[in-house]
Amino acid sequence: MIKIGIIGYGYWGPNVTRNFNSLKTAKILMICDMNPDARKRAEMACPDIKIVSDYNEVINSPDIDAVAVVTPVFTHYEIAKEALLSGKHIFVEKPFTSKVSEAEELINLADKKNLKIMVDHTFLFTSAVRKIKECIDNDVLGRIYYYDSTRVNLGLFQHDINVIWDLAPHDLAILDYLFQEKPAALIATGAEHFGRNLEDVAYITLYFESNMIAHFNVNWLTPVKVRMTLIGGDKKMLVWNDLEVDEKIKIYDKGVEITTKEGVYSLLTKYRSGDCWIPKIDQIEALSSETEYFIDCILNNKTPINDGYAGLRVVKILEATNESLKNKSRLIELK
Repeated sequence: MIKIGIIGYGYWGPNVTRNFNSLKTAKILMICDMNPDARKRAEMACPDIKIVSDYNEVINSPDIDAVAVVTPVFTHYEIAKEALLSGKHIFVEKPFTSKVSEAEELINLADKKNLKIMVDHTFLFTSAVRKIKECIDNDVLGRIYYYDSTRVNLGLFQHDINVIWDLAPHDLAILDYLFQEKPAALIATGAEHFGRNLEDVAYITLYFESNMIAHFNVNWLTPVKVRMTLIGGDKKMLVWNDLEVDEKIKIYDKGVEITTKEGVYSLLTKYRSGDCWIPKIDQIEALSSETEYFIDCILNNKTPINDGYAGLRVVKILEATNESLKNKSRLIELK
């Protein structure tokens, strides 16, 4: 039985709490939030759990084995570091940290103390993403030409991070999970419209050595909510609409075949149009699978697929987007 402390009971904290609370292999001993309204909500939802206002009570408790850090990103490093120093495993909301150097320090600290880090890349545990991974690994789509994602809605505005740091970590984590090849360079463009010096509309383009290209559209200012990903390969093309209830993924037997004839310099283009396949997607709550997996990794000494290194790779890209934005969308090489 792994005993859990929750730090942060705002927007996402109740979901994390509910899922850890439902596990037979875990027990929540304490919930912390500085906001009195959040503490009242926690008391009503979890009357049998101790509610506190100082996160040090959670971190210093000798009875707690692991801490879930569900707080704004600028607080992640400090809280996670103190938890690791106290010998506790950590489950950290995305993005992992606000700086690459912070992520690297936390990883080194966890390695020295033989502690687990899991970054809350929830989408990796959805049936849709698992099915896409299966299609890519089994070469159903063939050689991948592009990955195009749109993640837009009206709000919620964050006070400490721009729209890239808020929305793009989901898609960057998915991309990192789906493909072994990592991006070589990126360009980021964006704009802010309310004098906050935080972009509310942005576009990111990632370039790969294999000539694959990935593009992300993130936006807080659209009248409708869109969660759409297109993946094009030389064999088949995939559409993932996460807002669909039943038919989230559609795989199209469509493509372009280009050939040349000897002595003919013009390209001969042939368009292929075949059937559409809609694979069955199980209806499961991703966060439930993720929290159960976190406990399993601790109990059985497994390395999570969304460990600190996975979180670090996402933060490296996010940090590079900042550099590109500050330098008028300059191309930034990724190391």
